[in-house]
Amino acid sequence: MKKLLTTTILLFAFKTYQAYAQPAYNDTTQYEQNFVPSYKIAAPVSPGVAAQLQQNAVENSIFKIRLDSLQRDIQLDHNEYVQAYINTYLAPNRRNDMARIMGLSKYYFPIYEKAFRDAGIPDEMKYLSIVESALDPNAVSRVGATGPWQFMSSTARIYGLNMNNYVDERRDPIQASYAAAAYLKDAYQEFGDWLLAIASYNCGKNSVERAMQQANATDFWSIRQYLPAETRGYVPAFIATAYVMNFNNAHGITPRECTMRLATDTVMVNKFISINSIARALNIDANELALLNPAYTKRIVNGTTKAPRRMVVPQLEKERYGVLYEVLNGERGEESIPAKAMYASAPVADNESHIKTTHTVKRGETLSRIADKYGVDIEDLRIWNNIRGNKATPGQKLKVSAPNVAAGKSAKAGKELASLGSRSAAEVAGN
Repeated sequence: MKKLLTTTILLFAFKTYQAYAQPAYNDTTQYEQNFVPSYKIAAPVSPGVAAQLQQNAVENSIFKIRLDSLQRDIQLDHNEYVQAYINTYLAPNRRNDMARIMGLSKYYFPIYEKAFRDAGIPDEMKYLSIVESALDPNAVSRVGATGPWQFMSSTARIYGLNMNNYVDERRDPIQASYAAAAYLKDAYQEFGDWLLAIASYNCGKNSVERAMQQANATDFWSIRQYLPAETRGYVPAFIATAYVMNFNNAHGITPRECTMRLATDTVMVNKFISINSIARALNIDANELALLNPAYTKRIVNGTTKAPRRMVVPQLEKERYGVLYEVLNGERGEESIPAKAMYASAPVADNESHIKTTHTVKRGETLSRIADKYGVDIEDLRIWNNIRGNKATPGQKLKVSAPNVAAGKSAKAGKELASLGSRSAAEVAGN
């Protein structure tokens, strides 16, 4: 009986040892997913120490090391906010988008780089256009911001971009890039910090100034909590975009082929002519030609003898130059539209004295209806008249056009070429 009792005790002890010796999870993957760092469960560690340990882990990550290697003029910090956007852009459902954008960047980035080089602002600012529009020159936001750099019409006019019935230069990658460069340079001169300049591009300089006053600080991360919700993520998104665009290979993202013609020619057009007509004469796709010239919103190049307009075309074989010359000079019977007829059908043009500048509100009118009537953005109406909401008071006199402030603060615009040239759009920009 004594021997049996001893055997039972030994057997129980062995089974107990076996139970404790088994890992918590048979599936090691599950164990790793449920693993909690010791500093999070050890009772003696204070929350402050835990936070510091967690921050140290972030700072020493491979992402920080890679971002540090990109550091030039703009501060590319790494923290949990930036990492969240990196994770988003590397997610399976976003990888194709990033690959497509990388392909498009082969066309657009040389244009941006030249504009920024001419303006003296950092080259890496080009990534901001991805955050703004995903490199889509025809992008329009819910509040009316337009083009690859998403200018509101009021800001666009301040920085020298023209908008009328035929042209919206906010969509022109060359013109809009010079305007964006001018804005960012102004903002940097005001704040002395590129991240604050970037933040102001999203929410405006006044919002950044208020946040700086509230935080009593002069750097983005210190004032971040006082900025509008969208802007809090805007700068981290910019930094994350810079990371993905430079380290895509490390994450298995292969750029797609660029869908744009990388080799282009530029020609000056001194009459009204449709893009479709030119495309037919050159036997190229009209949509492709329109994408190279997104500023012409009606697919009509509105050139005149006094004010010829620039048009970008795919680079041509030598024998095709003659065809282009003929169509631009009306020698092929292609569709040409008399300028007088065009102006008669839609007389609105930039800087014309007859444009109405005020409107007296009638009973029942809303800001939305008034904006539609004058062809302006409702957000601009609010800004020009210091109005919130969509209500307008009957009898109130509203400004329905932007103040004429562009003359003293226009962005440096690219000089127009006087003749056909075999240069890319990037080479044309700013020359």
